[in-house]
Formats: sequence, C-alpha cells, structure tokens
Amino acid sequence: MIVLFDMFGVIARDQNPEVMARMSTSPEFWDAYWEHRPAYDRGDVTALEYWALVGHPALVDLDVQSWSRVDYEMVAYLHELHRAGQRIALLSNIPEDHAQNFERTYAWLDLLEVRGFSCRIGHAKPDRAAFEWCRDRLGDDDVLFVDDNVENVRAAELVGMRGHHFTGIDGLRSRLGPGASVDRHDRAGHH
Repeated sequence: MIVLFDMFGVIARDQNPEVMARMSTSPEFWDAYWEHRPAYDRGDVTALEYWALVGHPALVDLDVQSWSRVDYEMVAYLHELHRAGQRIALLSNIPEDHAQNFERTYAWLDLLEVRGFSCRIGHAKPDRAAFEWCRDRLGDDDVLFVDDNVENVRAAELVGMRGHHFTGIDGLRSRLGPGASVDRHDRAGHH
C-alpha cells in the first residue's frame, strides 16, 4: 500500500493569515486571487500572467511566504513512516514558484517516492487525471489518499483509491498506526 499525501492542510499549514493581510485586505483581490488560482496551480499561466489576471502587481514572494509553513509533527511522521518501509508520495495543487521554494527549503521531500506537483503534471485536484497520473507513476492500485479537503478525498475514491479525510495527525495515526501499513483488506474507505 502507498500513502499519497496532500501538502497544504496536511503536511504544510494553510495560508498564513498575517502574510495574507500584508498582501491585501480587499475582498475583490481575494475573489480574483482564488478565481484564477486553478490555472496557476496547473501551470497553465506563469506567475506574471496570474498576477495580471488578478489585476494586481506581482506578489510572488509574499504569496510563496504565505504558503511556506510546515507542520513539523507531520514531517516527523513522514520520517517514521519512511523508516518503517511505508511507501509515501505527494499530490499537491501548487504553482511552480511555490514548488521550487519547497524543493530548495525542505529536504524531507526526498522521502516521497513520487511528487505530483500540479504545475508539473498539468492537472490539479479534484481532476481525475491528477490522481491517475500519481497512480500510474506509483505502479500500484493500492493507494490511500490523505487530504483535508473532502471533495479531493471523494475524487480519489472515484478513481479507485481509498480516502482519508485528514482532520489531524491523531486520526491519521489511528488509521495507519505508528509506521505500519494499512491492512490490504481494509477497502471500506473509512473517513
């Protein structure tokens, strides 16, 4: 079995509200920010094109900073799983600038057998193709997808993966055990 992790809201923390406030407090800004984000995450547009669509001068550095906090308890758990021989991988909706920042900053990414960065695979969750890309690269149908977004968990289940709605490390530890693989017969898809 392979555990396929989402990044933001699972291994990395959600966007930093203090940095977000430095970017803008305008509701119109944030509406445009999220409206055009999927294309940026998929790599369909460059950073400069994205910020032009948002209608704001490029805030690449602040944007990257706003998304760069990690949960070190989860990182320690990744190490624990890896040491126990658990296959682990990543599927994240992330623009190229952010992916490069994570690769420069966090050596723990090397623990992950596959890194499905949406900007490099051309598909973003919940698109079925994003999950299929990961499954094909992993060469195994026995995948447990872990995400804090229920819509993404359901999308993974539609392609035959098991899903775990992440609400905290304790629930995930309970599902996986301390570095132990999930029973291969557990196909019920607990949430």
